[in-house]
Amino acid sequence: MPTGLTRDAGWEIGVSRTLPHPPAAVWDLASGPQGLALWLGAGAELTPERGSAYRTADGTEGEVRGYRPGERIRLAHGATTVQMTVSPAGGGTGAVLRFHEERLRSAGEREARRAHWKRVMDEIAAVLG
Repeated sequence: MPTGLTRDAGWEIGVSRTLPHPPAAVWDLASGPQGLALWLGAGAELTPERGSAYRTADGTEGEVRGYRPGERIRLAHGATTVQMTVSPAGGGTGAVLRFHEERLRSAGEREARRAHWKRVMDEIAAVLG
């Protein structure tokens, strides 16, 4: 099977980065209004409850599938499923931020989303300083 193609979740992509900031600071940005706009799109506001709906300014609709404060947000986002996690980096040297997206339609969409998530990582790192 080609890299990124799963048996039951279609194409998927995962991107992670270790940031030199405390996990709480990374979480606060990524789960707050500014961070949500960076990774979900402008206008995204989430109610941290499973089953709650949201909509972005561009019309993308979704639903919260899981929300563990300080750790993980899992969402239906249009036709895909997106998960954002924050965890302590090894040695207590910062935080690891991860984005994972599944149910992509093709290898081409997978590569486009890889570029998107890398850009999001760059933007979050820049905001954190």
